[in-house]
Amino acid sequence: MKVILATRNRKKVEEFQRVLKETSLSLLDLREYPQATDVVEDGVTFAENATKKALQTARLTGLPALADDSGLEVDALGKKPGVHSARFAGPGATDRQNLEKLLADLGDCPAPARTARFVCVLAMADPAGHVRLFEGRVEGRIGRMPQGENGFGYDPVFVPEGEERTFAQMSPAEKDAMSHRGRAIANLAAALLDHNGPVLA
Repeated sequence: MKVILATRNRKKVEEFQRVLKETSLSLLDLREYPQATDVVEDGVTFAENATKKALQTARLTGLPALADDSGLEVDALGKKPGVHSARFAGPGATDRQNLEKLLADLGDCPAPARTARFVCVLAMADPAGHVRLFEGRVEGRIGRMPQGENGFGYDPVFVPEGEERTFAQMSPAEKDAMSHRGRAIANLAAALLDHNGPVLA
């Protein structure tokens, strides 16, 4: 089954491909649809934004679409940046700028109070408007400085629970096994492998 992944982010596409390789999905992405416009992510929850992106992409392409909205919730910052994770430092902010703002806002916050979690909601939609949601989350803490060269976004400062390394210090396979997006995609994969009928029916 051909499915459009509602992103142009190459690293995100690779992550989906790794976790979904055992399913029947053939993944395309928006790099093959230059006419597709960016969705305004104005929802107040991850689920609202993921659903909006998936529905718009499915209706544009005429194919089932997958979209995720994910972000970092930092307890000491009132669960910010949350749905604004990708633009925490302002519109068009780079990963580095977002990360620097996060660390600056946390300042000298003590280690026990630097708890955080990554949350991912994955929406699968078809052109008829059927939607199914899958969620993944991982608890952890925010380090005091970036460490590691892998991953993207806030990976260099996020240390998952039970680990001493950041996501950016892990191999892609190690991160996939415990990441919020990896868990959401794994839930989708399980539904695809276990379901006897159309997943969106």
